[in-house]
Amino acid sequence: MNTKTPAGTEQITVSNITIDIVRKDIKNIHLAVYPPMGRVRIAAPFLVKDDAIRLFAISKLSWIRRQQRQFAGQERLPPREYKERESHYYQGKRYLLHIVEAEGWPKVILKNKTWIELYVRPGTTLEKRHALMTRWYRTQLKKQIPALIEKWEQIMDVQVNGWQVRQMKTRWGSCNPDQKKIRLNLELVKKPASCLEYIIVHEMVHLLERHHNEVFLAYMDRFLPHWRQLKAELNKLPVRHEEWGY
Repeated sequence: MNTKTPAGTEQITVSNITIDIVRKDIKNIHLAVYPPMGRVRIAAPFLVKDDAIRLFAISKLSWIRRQQRQFAGQERLPPREYKERESHYYQGKRYLLHIVEAEGWPKVILKNKTWIELYVRPGTTLEKRHALMTRWYRTQLKKQIPALIEKWEQIMDVQVNGWQVRQMKTRWGSCNPDQKKIRLNLELVKKPASCLEYIIVHEMVHLLERHHNEVFLAYMDRFLPHWRQLKAELNKLPVRHEEWGY
């Protein structure tokens, strides 16, 4: 028997695994397991009966458990303390933080392939260090996005009317097809450039097809044939202590 969460989401439990059920205008059932906690979701056509969804879930239990085991072993990043030699990521590479306490204007410098230097005044609080690093990350990501959007506008023959960088807790990106605007998660600046491009392509495909259906997947296969590998790479990279999904 299906249940409803307080938010109205449909759920089933199969072999002690809770599965979110989403009804969509699609032809086939789609199964996904999301990092980092192994949340399971099934997208099903409106007319598929509950019993059929349950049988589908049972048939995929081994695959679901295998995916959850992989996510359980994924590296977790504890909350950053912005201290000397702390690990920070930029474009998929790990850097060590070097704190330089000095009078003058605070700044962040990518020193070389090993170090990110954080210049702060003596006594700068953790919150201000975080704000400074976040501002630097945002600036770097905003430098990367326009060229990628322009590239894919020409390939897809679509137009993006606007884009934003946001700190998002549950998505790598989002798209408003009606306004032709996209939002991108600030955390993408820490991932390889190829993963950023994958998310941009994903969101721009929504300008051609708003739903994650067979048409959407066909566009993804056409424009970015290796998108599944990029998605897997993105989901295997170190994640923050919050829960992520895409």
